[in-house]
Amino acid sequence: MELQFQFPETTPKYIAIYEQLKEKIITKQLRANEKLPSKRKLAEQLNISIQTVQNAYEQLLSEGYIYSVERSGYFISEYNGDWCHIVVKDKPSIELIEENSIYNLKNGQVDAEAFPYKVWQKLYKTQLQKFPAHASPWQGERTLRKNIANYLHIARGIECEPEQIFVFSGTQQQLQALCIFFGNIPVAIEEPGFYRANIIFQQMKYNIEYVRTDHYGATIPTNRVKLYYVTPAHQFPLGAVMPIERKAQLLQWAQATNAYIIEDDYDAEFRYKGLPIPPLANMDQLQRVIYFGTFSKTLLPSIRMSYMVLPISLAVDFQNFYQHQKSTVSRIDQLVVAEFMESGYFVKHIEKMRTLYRKKWKTLIEALQVYLTDEYKIFGDTAGLHIVIQLPPWLSEKRAVQIALEKGIDIDPVSKYYQTTTPQNLVMIGFGAIPLEKIHPVIQTLADGWLQSR
Repeated sequence: MELQFQFPETTPKYIAIYEQLKEKIITKQLRANEKLPSKRKLAEQLNISIQTVQNAYEQLLSEGYIYSVERSGYFISEYNGDWCHIVVKDKPSIELIEENSIYNLKNGQVDAEAFPYKVWQKLYKTQLQKFPAHASPWQGERTLRKNIANYLHIARGIECEPEQIFVFSGTQQQLQALCIFFGNIPVAIEEPGFYRANIIFQQMKYNIEYVRTDHYGATIPTNRVKLYYVTPAHQFPLGAVMPIERKAQLLQWAQATNAYIIEDDYDAEFRYKGLPIPPLANMDQLQRVIYFGTFSKTLLPSIRMSYMVLPISLAVDFQNFYQHQKSTVSRIDQLVVAEFMESGYFVKHIEKMRTLYRKKWKTLIEALQVYLTDEYKIFGDTAGLHIVIQLPPWLSEKRAVQIALEKGIDIDPVSKYYQTTTPQNLVMIGFGAIPLEKIHPVIQTLADGWLQSR
């Protein structure tokens, strides 16, 4: 097989290879189970480095477009091709938690020391001088929603209008508003899953199906439900990355059953191997997907700001349903975030934090490999701000968390994210908040404490 590629000057070569191969797979120019050229052969053909080809192949592999067979090479994945990427013909216009422990290794925490406070203070002062006395429109400041739409278009490949975006003070609040809008409906959530979302479903007294996850993330509900809450890019909490075939199955299921998928893209900006994984909303272009985004990981949890992007088919009715609501998000904060994005600070900050978190992630993995034995298994470690550790048989989750607290280290049990089963051998280690230079000594202390309890 001899493949032809074009290399635009502004596009890295491995991205060009990845994108063009993906297009050939989607359009069936390459058949299922067809073997790709070896990395060395393709590198020689294109007169590029083997590493460049490897980066392209690894990205395709992580998204499920290809698969590898040991000592045989890479092959085109087999999948149902009834779905396709929807082409948009008319482009639209465009809480910090106080911890009593010494070291905070809980999930979802950020490095607050790296936040650009001086820039934020300057922008805040500018907005205050404009005397923004009146409240925001209930759906959020239009300038903020416009900037979010632009960001989603560039960073996540999602085409949407500002009128499809609604700003809230957190994921739970927007989920609750969505549930009230839909009324009494059957729902589903992946198991294990985000327990705060599950709490909202329980408070609504919904009939909830807890859908098992596997190596590829969320599976298909067995019952007929209206809303299905999932985290495809980085399954929470176990960390699976959903491949293209599973995404296609979910979208086909939603279309066939007239259901909507709530895609919580909670930490997609922070991926450490390859490119960020495209969201379901990118494939579906907001037909059956309701997209949840947040600023808690990219900025600060204490800002308390999130957003929801609805399909056009729902946006007008949702707007009318809540037309008499008042915004629960500070207008000044919204205007500051909008200016932060429009001035380019937001993208720069994400790039800076991605570099910092990649260093922390790498250091954490190294420390775990040094201080823990082979009895411990590490997974969910390709993205986000936490990893999951499977404990050896002699150490229970409860005891592991207790020993950590005794050492002044706060970690999360994974069992609380389950509803129908209760595994007792998994813990989460977050690395967002801990200083880089403290990772090795803290992990050594934790590992020593666990070993001494044997």
